[in-house]
Amino acid sequence: MKTLPADCLIHIDETLPSERIHSIERQFAGSRGVISACVPIRTPHLMVVDYDPAVISAASLLNSVRASGLHAELVGL
Repeated sequence: MKTLPADCLIHIDETLPSERIHSIERQFAGSRGVISACVPIRTPHLMVVDYDPAVISAASLLNSVRASGLHAELVGL
């Protein structure tokens, strides 16, 4: 059975400059199991990540953000 992609919303507590936001997006986009990562211009504290749950979990995605020194939490969709 094929696993369908999933989405998660990560709330980043810090206010980041756009260069850092784009760096995080690129970091996620290059991760195994991540289909896309996007931080909307109007809500720079929220990152939407599309991923393959058979390869990576939402908790692992959150831990990646936290490992970069940021404070963040998963937000239910």
